[in-house]
Formats: sequence, C-alpha cells, structure tokens
Amino acid sequence: MENTDMKGKIVFEEHMAIKETLGNTKAFAGDSGKWEEFERQILDMDEERLELMDKNGIEFAILSNNAPGVQGILDTDEAINVARKANDAMAEAVNKHPKRYGAFAALPMQDPDAASEELTRCVKEMGFYGAMVNGFTQKDVENSAIYYDIPEYRSFWSTVSALDVPFYLHPRMQIEQRAPIYDGHPWLKSAPWGFAVETSIHALRMCGSGMFDDYPKLKIFIGHLGEHIPYDLWRIDARMTFSRRAYRGKRPLGEYFLDNFLLTTSGNFSDPAFRCCLEVVGIDRMFFSADYPFENMEDACEWFDATSVISEEERTIIGRTNAIDYFNLDFLDK
Repeated sequence: MENTDMKGKIVFEEHMAIKETLGNTKAFAGDSGKWEEFERQILDMDEERLELMDKNGIEFAILSNNAPGVQGILDTDEAINVARKANDAMAEAVNKHPKRYGAFAALPMQDPDAASEELTRCVKEMGFYGAMVNGFTQKDVENSAIYYDIPEYRSFWSTVSALDVPFYLHPRMQIEQRAPIYDGHPWLKSAPWGFAVETSIHALRMCGSGMFDDYPKLKIFIGHLGEHIPYDLWRIDARMTFSRRAYRGKRPLGEYFLDNFLLTTSGNFSDPAFRCCLEVVGIDRMFFSADYPFENMEDACEWFDATSVISEEERTIIGRTNAIDYFNLDFLDK
C-alpha cells in the first residue's frame, strides 16, 4: 500500500554496490536469510529503488558505496581503482536520473593524496555532494585500522574544507583480530552495538585531535541519531575536566560536536532517541535518512511520517528543507 503521508522527502545514507564491493557486506547483511533480495536491492539503481522511493514519498536520494567497501581493500592501487569504478557507477545513475539521485564519493583513504584527488574529481567534474567513508581503513595487512584524526590526514581535510563539502562517517564492523571483547558474541560487533561504538569513537577522536581547530568549516555527518553521542555529550564534557591527557582540542569537546557534526535519522526510528537528539543538537542540524537497503525504506518513512515528536512544519524542515538548503538542491522546488 502506498504511503500517502509526507511527500518530497530527501535521504542520503542510501547505499549501492558494485560487484567488487558487494561480497564483504554479506558478513552482516546476509544473516537474515534474505541475501538474494538484499543483493538485488543494493545493486539496483533503477526501477525497484525508484518505485520504493515513490511509494514512500522520497523525492531525492544521495547514493553512496556500501560498507566496508573501499575501506576493506588492503592494496592501495586496487582501492584507488575500485573507488573510481564505484564513483563512475554512481555518476552514471545520476546522469540517468538527475532529479532523483545525487552521489557521495567513495574514497581510497589508504592514501590521503589519492583520496583528495578522487574527491576533487567527483565534486568538480561530476557534481558529487561530498564523500561517504565507511569507518577506519585497512592497508597492507589484515590486522590494521587507520583512523583519520591522525596528522597524516591533515592534507586530506584541507581538501575537504577547500571544496566545502561534507564528509559522512559511516559505520563498519571492527575486524576480528582487534576486537577480543566480542569473543563469543559476534552479534555485538555489527549493527546492534558495534557499529555505533566504532563510529562514535572515531567521531570523538576527531573532536579531540585538533583537526577542527585547523579546519573549522569542516562538516561531518553521522547517522543513527548520532551513534549514542548526544545521549552522553553532557557527561563526556563533564568528565573531561578530570581526563584531558593528550586531548589536543582548544575548546571543550562538546563544542566541536555541536559545531562540526550533523546528524541523520538513518536506521534509528525511535521517538525517545529522536527527542534527545533534537534537544541536544537542534532542528537545524537534523536530517532525515533511511539507510536503505540495510534498513527497510517503508519502516523509515512510516515512522518519520507519523512520529509525534515533531510538528508538521518541523517534519518538512528535517525531511526536506534542511537538505535542500545544505546541499543547494533548489532545482527540486522548480
């Protein structure tokens, strides 16, 4: 049955895959026994996806490559080639459906300079709206995890800042060798808990690294209503009074989070969590998204269209106009 509530919604934690990045997703997307359906949905950028968008009142989606995607490729040259191939595939879909799709660049973060070059190509030559990177990057050896707050990535952040586009930090599952705390409980490593843990720690590392002092215009998106951070932000800042060892920020951590991070509703369709996020970060920093096909598009839209946490005016702001203003999508109103 067609959802007849809010029309014109805009979403941007919506994933696609190419055959080179599809396989690693199966570890956490295929446990439900519906891998064939998932595979079909994530590879499709035509009829099925567009029909679902229409049925659920979604006008425009910014596509991104699936997790762990390029971040799980150990060889740097291969990562560069696969990122380019994924981006070209998204560009083809955008060119085919320019009023329905935009794209976030997949980036070979194994090499900060190569990542800067690919982001520049995608933004300047193909009109991409920014980048989505799937958490930490592995390089050369399986048991590796590179986080982007370290000094080696300052040149990359300089490029992001100069291009004035956002960077969406998307979750990925911690690799087994570095996650003994999950021994015997593999379900904890992925979406139920570990995704938020990984992403929130990465985001907090960024806040404490000084990178936002160097590049104060940077904007980082995170999904799932903030990966637990809004709920804990008061306590984080309160306890930082007693634990500032190696903290390199010039301001309280919470100020960086509120100034430099933007949140989406992707994959967390909870009224109490939504209410907390709005109170902590404010309506201007909240955006609707679904997390398709890892989440059901109908579930996301039915919740958002019906939630009583917000008024109808606020629903339009979070579901549409914030994205139009932020990504300069004025053509959607014409």
